[in-house]
Amino acid sequence: METTRHFVATVYVVHDGATLLHEHEKLDMWLPPGGHVDRAETPHEAALRETREETGLDVDLVAPEGDIESDTVRSIPRPQHLLLEDINVCDGQVGHQHVDHIYYGAAPSRELDPAPGETAVDAWEWFTPARLHEASDWLEPDVVEIGQRAIETVGERQTEP
Repeated sequence: METTRHFVATVYVVHDGATLLHEHEKLDMWLPPGGHVDRAETPHEAALRETREETGLDVDLVAPEGDIESDTVRSIPRPQHLLLEDINVCDGQVGHQHVDHIYYGAAPSRELDPAPGETAVDAWEWFTPARLHEASDWLEPDVVEIGQRAIETVGERQTEP
């Protein structure tokens, strides 16, 4: 079986000490906003677009950016994590994977306004570090860990002078 891979981008949206998750119907797990990188996009552009479409929030990515620049190249925001995720596994064979560019994003508020056809507002929930810990028996371990790291990192950034 040949394994197919798609590039995706995810944002752990943080506001006031909590991160935003929803139950992904197709994958049957709780995840932050994100989706496939379109052909004409860079990963960070896809991350911002997916977040805006799914939540209505325009987030500020907390992403390191390199200092390499010339007439033909420029640095773009780097993800906090780059993960290879098994999406479709059948009889121990991995049929499909996502190469996921994980970003942290600071949200200006908790007011959600998803685009038409996206997940309804009431399906989204804000998880504090305590709630992530409490839900660790049904959330994926990486979602708990990355959610906690995102809250900490964005919180530190927001308290800097």
